[in-house]
Amino acid sequence: MSEDNILTPNGWVRGRVVHEHGKVVSIEGVPCDPADNDLPYLLPGFIDLHVHGGGGKDIMEGAPAFETITRTHVRFGTTSLLATTMTAPSEEISSVLKAVGEFCETRPQGSARVLGVHLEGPYINPGKLGAQPNFAHTALMAEVEEYLALAPIRVITIAPEIAGHAALIRDLSNRGVRMQIGHTLGSYEEGVAALEAGATSFTHLYNAMSPLHHREPGIVGAALAHARYAELIPDLLHVHPGAIRVALRSIPCLYCVTDSTAAAGMPDGQYKLGSHTVTKCLGGVRLPDGTLAGSTLTMDQALRNLVKIGLPIAEASQRLSQFPADYLGITERGRLQPGAWADCVRLDRSLTLTAVMVEGEDIDFKNA
Repeated sequence: MSEDNILTPNGWVRGRVVHEHGKVVSIEGVPCDPADNDLPYLLPGFIDLHVHGGGGKDIMEGAPAFETITRTHVRFGTTSLLATTMTAPSEEISSVLKAVGEFCETRPQGSARVLGVHLEGPYINPGKLGAQPNFAHTALMAEVEEYLALAPIRVITIAPEIAGHAALIRDLSNRGVRMQIGHTLGSYEEGVAALEAGATSFTHLYNAMSPLHHREPGIVGAALAHARYAELIPDLLHVHPGAIRVALRSIPCLYCVTDSTAAAGMPDGQYKLGSHTVTKCLGGVRLPDGTLAGSTLTMDQALRNLVKIGLPIAEASQRLSQFPADYLGITERGRLQPGAWADCVRLDRSLTLTAVMVEGEDIDFKNA
């Protein structure tokens, strides 16, 4: 069997991964420096915690869309993901959550694993919707309880400055839900208070939040000064490479997401994003007024973009796999080691994806 440069938690190993029943049994090989050979790279599968759609389908379309979305993203190395909702009427959110909850119980052949839900809204500031439809409202625990009963909600994006949200952040954090600050006009002080209450990350850092100013640091300032985790979209369109570097120096476990829409993996044209119609062109996705509306980014391109701006391959991989897994408290994904799921991606020396494995299944992504 051919050898690879395998990225393990203890560094690079030249060798092969042995797996049985979907789990890694052993990694056979010797420590190496990939610069000393021309073998491919074998990295942990990418974990995307912010996925709205792909392959022409949107999460808010419900069950008929899920398999297309997961099959689309696995073609680009995403082995597990969070299905991410849009701000919408409560009955629509409930319907989608019920469908996602049922879908999470299995994994169709040739698909990425859905780990649960990222509820992006409706608990956001109506003055900072970004591309979210205008159905934002204050969170009530009774409604959240109904949602939690329908699906494994791993992450909730919330605007901390809205009355009552600080208490909700504290209560839900104590129950293991990751509360993320986003779509917010909050102040630096409100961001810090939210972190102290239990918030753990920031949704698409820099985007749809009060910016950094030297006399009003805003939510961005709170993140850069205090956060351990934050998600960021590295398509080099949402965030300037210089601003990415600032975040990398400030936030130890900065991890990357795609915030991908139905347009991901598709040609230019019009697509759905929740109740919005968006247009893919010039490498981005926008509302009619020009507002960025999610992205067309895929995780393999995210890796290449991070390397392009100067990150070593090992660190870029960490921010696409290990850190997202760590953030969710998952120890069996995001790393290649005995006992972990056999989720991995192989890339050639130009960082072109050549193979994907999900839970021990070789994905025939080139013919998908």
